[in-house]
Amino acid sequence: MGALSAVLFDIDDTLFSTTEFASRARDNAVRAMVDAGLGLPMDVVRRELDEVIAEFSSNYDHHFDKLLERLRPPSLMRINPALIVAAGVAGYHDTKFRELHPFADVVPLLGDLRQAGLRTGIVTHGWTVKQAEKLVRLGLLPHLDLDAVFISDQIGIAKPNPKLYQVALTDLALPAAKVMYVGDNPSHDIAPPASLGMRTAWSRRAARTASLPEGIRADHTVDNFDELAAILRDTYGVPIRAR
Repeated sequence: MGALSAVLFDIDDTLFSTTEFASRARDNAVRAMVDAGLGLPMDVVRRELDEVIAEFSSNYDHHFDKLLERLRPPSLMRINPALIVAAGVAGYHDTKFRELHPFADVVPLLGDLRQAGLRTGIVTHGWTVKQAEKLVRLGLLPHLDLDAVFISDQIGIAKPNPKLYQVALTDLALPAAKVMYVGDNPSHDIAPPASLGMRTAWSRRAARTASLPEGIRADHTVDNFDELAAILRDTYGVPIRAR
């Protein structure tokens, strides 16, 4: 295979375990709401919160308000509901401050890629501020080309539309064959860039599916970024040290 000029990454469940983090953060939010006087068992509140998120999406801004509307706890007759909501918000965000970290092998790989002269960037789906905040809190900005961060909301094109990836290629002035994309979601992160001729690596350690669906093929499948580093070194000639 030919040489690469850039490696671009998804964020969620690729650079860190979004699923595990979200579960911990929601548990802590529920615990904070109960401690603030919600007056219901944690498991009851958590199940209802999961339903709210499923019905209104994870990007909805008023999960906890909707949660209280649905639960109608008797405690709200004597407690201002804004205090319960604020406790949940604080519990969730405190978890971000404490526990939002990339997988241990992310920063070493990004550092090696930049030292080798490759561009490193992001193509991600989500709300602009939320996705940008994740990169800041993960501590990844020093390891990325900051003009190579592409967020679907900001661009106006959502995954799995291949046009999102084409914008990245155009703005970086790179041919598809010289760019690898690494992501966890086969239909969003593998099929679209592959359709443009980009190299693809399916990162499956936090993926929600155990195998690639029929009709979707990745150039490479990895369980961690040490494996990806070896592929980049041995297959593409990227001068990365062995781990």
